[in-house]
Amino acid sequence: MEQPVAADAAPEVTGWLPQAVLWDMDGTLVDTEPYWIDAEYALAAEFGATWSHEHAMRLVGNDLLSSGRYMREELGLPLTAEEIVERLLDGVVDRVRGEVPWRPGARELLAELRAEAVPCALVTMSYTRFVEPILDQLPADTFDVVVTGDQVGHGKPHPEPYLTAAAALGVEAEDCLAVEDSATGATSAEAAGCTVLVVPHHVAVPPGPARVFLSSLVDLVGRPSHEWRLAGSAHR
Repeated sequence: MEQPVAADAAPEVTGWLPQAVLWDMDGTLVDTEPYWIDAEYALAAEFGATWSHEHAMRLVGNDLLSSGRYMREELGLPLTAEEIVERLLDGVVDRVRGEVPWRPGARELLAELRAEAVPCALVTMSYTRFVEPILDQLPADTFDVVVTGDQVGHGKPHPEPYLTAAAALGVEAEDCLAVEDSATGATSAEAAGCTVLVVPHHVAVPPGPARVFLSSLVDLVGRPSHEWRLAGSAHR
């Protein structure tokens, strides 16, 4: 198996054209992790508990109920996991309605894929009410399918979210490219059978047999998708 592309390497030509591109959202399409972290600190402080950056980084990429359970157990909060998630969402949705913090190159790359008629899906563990104000800032036909955390039985790192998106698009997961920024998300996509383009942001992501790495999505802007160096040996 070919080794992953180094984070600072430029993409090269392979001739593999993904049948669809499956996008993570938090940390990949938008940089909302600071909003979530602020909401976590605020909730902990409300109950006189102590939160930390280390705690926050453990939640990056997780499904929301897993994060809610983690906060309840670590901080001893007198709330259910569901109540914690809703409290966090209240704070984050308010912030997103004020400003959507786009990741560099994300909107441009989405527009180019749309122009090439490459199907795209959004695969996020955030809930629908958080996703909607972000989608409102994009053209209506940007995503052919949207899979959110409140629509699946198993969140990332389980493969269900990516398998669900591929099935909804009518393609095999093995023919899809997933775009991720976290180890949790990359594990989910890899387990589903996708080739995974990892653009690390807040947390480090280890190598994997189906993972390729870039330092920024900007590196792909302006390059037709059939020229991306993103496929492992399984696609040759």
